[in-house]
Amino acid sequence: QVQLAESGGGLVQAGGSLRLSCAASGRTFSDYAMGWFRQAPGKEREFVAVVNRSGVTTYYANSVKGRFTISRDNAKNTVYLQMNSLKPEDTAVYYCAADVTRGIPVSSKNYDYWGQGTQVTVSS
Repeated sequence: QVQLAESGGGLVQAGGSLRLSCAASGRTFSDYAMGWFRQAPGKEREFVAVVNRSGVTTYYANSVKGRFTISRDNAKNTVYLQMNSLKPEDTAVYYCAADVTRGIPVSSKNYDYWGQGTQVTVSS
């Protein structure tokens, strides 16, 4: 029974930046690895980034590596996705997800809880 709420999406021009936030309910945020996924119209949901429980280890999809940064603040029960140098192909609904693991899962099937998503639209 964990609730996740994404925010920070919007419309931005190519080359711009956005920072997404995901606020988690409860008092055990540090027990979860946190991931970001995205889904564009007509496409499958795809992995974007993940950060482990402590925030030390991260992993990124090749399509966003070098442009996006995932981080977490366990004291605030919040995970972030800083998105720089945005491209039109980044347009999608972005979801955060939580997994009870010490690892860095990249498959959606490993995640236990999901947020409702936030729309990111990048124009050219």
